[in-house]
Amino acid sequence: MEKTHFGFQEVDQQAKVGLVQGVFTSVASKYDIMNDLMSGGIHRLWKESMIDWLLPRQGQQFLDVAGGTGDIAFKIAERLSSQEPKEDQPSMIHVCDLTASMLEEGAKRAETNKFSAYRDQLNWICGNAQNLPLPDQSVDCYTIAFGLRNVTEPLEALKDAYRVLRPGGRILCLEFSHVVLPILDTIYDKYSFHVLPHIGGLVANDKASYQYLVESIRQFPTQDKLAEMYREAGFEQVSYRNLSGGIAAIHSGWRI
Repeated sequence: MEKTHFGFQEVDQQAKVGLVQGVFTSVASKYDIMNDLMSGGIHRLWKESMIDWLLPRQGQQFLDVAGGTGDIAFKIAERLSSQEPKEDQPSMIHVCDLTASMLEEGAKRAETNKFSAYRDQLNWICGNAQNLPLPDQSVDCYTIAFGLRNVTEPLEALKDAYRVLRPGGRILCLEFSHVVLPILDTIYDKYSFHVLPHIGGLVANDKASYQYLVESIRQFPTQDKLAEMYREAGFEQVSYRNLSGGIAAIHSGWRI
């Protein structure tokens, strides 16, 4: 049986899906709070940067993968709300996540006053990024934020992203990456391994899950390697932007 990594552990590929579901089922209710604590709120700026680069437009069809709590979907909906809708071609934002409890958190947020105006534009789907429950060439924009590193086979997920995108469609992936600034890399490494798991233990009562998340970042491909994987999946005009010295990066690709 083929192996893959789960953090620093080597596990059977078939086992990883269940292990990842276990992590996110455990942290779902505290996921957004933990993101704020872990990044000092900077993850919100990174996500805004991704939406700025995406430039969502009315009439487009969107898919946000691994977006269970709705952060990216709500940001897209907010941008669309400032534009004149296309009555003959209404936009829909599909939110796909492997973990049902994450989707439940997002659906609950969609019922709050802050986001309730967008709920009719949102479609919550439980599914695997490697085998998306959407037809071929059905969306214009594919986004995934801090999710690709949790996929068992990231290249297969990129290939399925290519499948569901229409010609002229675009993929944007925001992910923790590899720090490119000297000194910052050492500081970030110590913070990640010595502070973040303890925060997870105190706030989410789950130190182990956040230990995995830190380890998964270290196992993720470099910026240039991920760009190569984009091209292998079929994408063209591939580029990336480093954020905060490479702590995170946004990769862009087009289905031409």
